[in-house]
Amino acid sequence: MLERIDLDLAPGTLTAVLGASGSGKSTLGRLLSGWLPPGTGGTLRGFLELAGTRLEFGAGGDPRINPAEWGRHVGFVPQDPAAVLSTVRATVAEELAFGLENAAVERQAMKAAVEHTAALLGLTEFLERDPGSLSGGQMRRLAIGCAIIAGPRVLIMDEPFASLDTAGTAGLARLLQDLVRLGTAVVVLSQVVDAPLLAAGTWVVLENGSVTGSGTPAGLQAGSGLLPPGIRASGGAPAPAVDHAGAAHADRLLPRGGAGVPALELRGVCFGYGTRGNAANGRTTWRRIRGGSTAAHASAQVLQGISLRVRRGEIVAVTGPNGAGKSTLLRHVNGLLRPTAGRVLVNGRDIAGEPAGEAARSVGLLFQQPRDQLFERTALREVRFGLDRLFHPDEAAGRALEALSAVGLAGASDAHPAELPASGQRLLALATVLARKPAVLALDEPTVALDGGGLALLDAAVRSAAGEGAAVVLVTHDLDYARAVAHRVVTLDGGRLDG
Repeated sequence: MLERIDLDLAPGTLTAVLGASGSGKSTLGRLLSGWLPPGTGGTLRGFLELAGTRLEFGAGGDPRINPAEWGRHVGFVPQDPAAVLSTVRATVAEELAFGLENAAVERQAMKAAVEHTAALLGLTEFLERDPGSLSGGQMRRLAIGCAIIAGPRVLIMDEPFASLDTAGTAGLARLLQDLVRLGTAVVVLSQVVDAPLLAAGTWVVLENGSVTGSGTPAGLQAGSGLLPPGIRASGGAPAPAVDHAGAAHADRLLPRGGAGVPALELRGVCFGYGTRGNAANGRTTWRRIRGGSTAAHASAQVLQGISLRVRRGEIVAVTGPNGAGKSTLLRHVNGLLRPTAGRVLVNGRDIAGEPAGEAARSVGLLFQQPRDQLFERTALREVRFGLDRLFHPDEAAGRALEALSAVGLAGASDAHPAELPASGQRLLALATVLARKPAVLALDEPTVALDGGGLALLDAAVRSAAGEGAAVVLVTHDLDYARAVAHRVVTLDGGRLDG
């Protein structure tokens, strides 16, 4: 729901639209980008003007938005970066070129544009990779590349800094500065005041679908009373942050002593993904790729001798650059991936010979993208799915309701998961994990898409699970949160674990 929104985007400007979860930011972004045309799903009143053409709505006989034509002028990066990819292309290079191919761009110009865009976003070394094999941060950079490669006059990005590492954030900040300098109107929709947004010319504050404040970052910083409490800070940006109760609170939860079998143990775990080419007799096979360049396809050894012990009640945060293998590591914890060498033990039990479903009884995995584990018709059915096979029906019902309450979704039990905002979907996915009360919680980028209120709910749920004896391993780029909640912070880089 949006009401009385006035927004003027001049060439060569950076505008940040700030709002907590459910404020209407994503709806506004989809409307401005032509992804949300009026129709049976809603009513549009007012006008949209783009490239000198004004479309008036609400007086009957509304004009139709042509998404293809609109997309020639407006690039859009949605909150879920995978949603902007074609899914029919086999490589990153082909995905970048997809829109240009449809626009009949000449081959050499298209090849040059792909290489230039990849260089801007640090994707050159991934041009022959399957887009589905990219990490979350790499996938986001690819989505941004697909949006900017044709040189749109307006670029709209929904939570673009989410899941990016420090280098990725810095690189995107430089890219935004370059785009603005070249005359692009850039709009960033965010519930986090990421440091690059301090350079915006205008902040627009959105709350319950209405603009409640507008002005310069200096005029709307913390203390002005114009930023809703749900908007949180990142990297020292001056917005009110969630009170994590400090490191001392985590210290009180730290399990005493090291005796007993750890809840989770990895012993010398190694893993490498297969290749698209062939390696025979220890030699790497080279093949000619589109555009005339060559590339080697060697098996990527993602994890190299990883050893980690996590005690009951302990919270361990795993950080590291995009593509370091953090999500790969978590998928070993519950048996979705099997090590090429080494062992994974849960409560002292080697899970090597167990089906993934059996291992999941003891290990709850929260995927980086909630869409990967949400499929039911209502939030309650989602959380209860599978519980009846493990518990008495009364206990299953109680666990489901308790988990929904723990993540603040008790009032949304009948809502369809797809109708929830991104933060609600992430919290719902978390509830499906909490309901089983597993011995190990493995959480992949759990803070992404959460506003201040959502982060507080996540924080309370993680601390509560650890307090009840669960071992928690969370992968995150949110270093502030990692340091606030974790007993230990370790870094995965170059296939090895430090810390």
